[in-house]
Amino acid sequence: MPPPETMYCSQQINIPPELPDILKQFTKAAIRTQPPDVLQWAATYFSALSQGEPLPGKDRLEMPAATQKTDTGLTPGLLKVLHKQLSAKDTVMKEELLNKWKGLCLPVEQLNTLLDLGNFDAQLDWMQFFALSCSSLGGTIISALKHACEILTEDPEGGAARIPFSTFVTLYTYLTQLDGDIPQDEIDSFLLSLQEHVATQNDMIQVANFYGHKK
Repeated sequence: MPPPETMYCSQQINIPPELPDILKQFTKAAIRTQPPDVLQWAATYFSALSQGEPLPGKDRLEMPAATQKTDTGLTPGLLKVLHKQLSAKDTVMKEELLNKWKGLCLPVEQLNTLLDLGNFDAQLDWMQFFALSCSSLGGTIISALKHACEILTEDPEGGAARIPFSTFVTLYTYLTQLDGDIPQDEIDSFLLSLQEHVATQNDMIQVANFYGHKK
């Protein structure tokens, strides 16, 4: 015979005071991120929360939503999450990147393609992988760098999207070396022309400085 149901009253139920806010923040992050596998993403979210790590949530909902119904690949918002999670170290273990990648419910096939393109070993340079990932978001090197500026900038959304010129040079140099079709004298000339624009701007570069160039 089953035991009788236990009756509780509101005075007997102890609700941790922080629980409502935790659930509220989790719900807001899930809505912004729109993970295709909510359970897998939730496990990643609460694991990061318990360990004090950057959370796997986008800053805002990415549009257009219509394409996201079928597109489950890397987006600028998800790449920004990965950057927050992994950029504290100059080099990242491939296994750690794989875990973060899976935590965002991204297709492993896409990761493997990027790793093959960059010829990365078990330990990889994060900014090189970041640059290569930006190139997967934009069809040209300049489009990739535009994404990089918008992801890396500390300017408010919709602002100038400035980043240090030294960071830009690192990303641009890696992508042009990977491309292999741009002559070195053309690379040097392009960087020199940009340096003239940023010399009076505290060595910061913004999208408007180079977006008209076609590389």
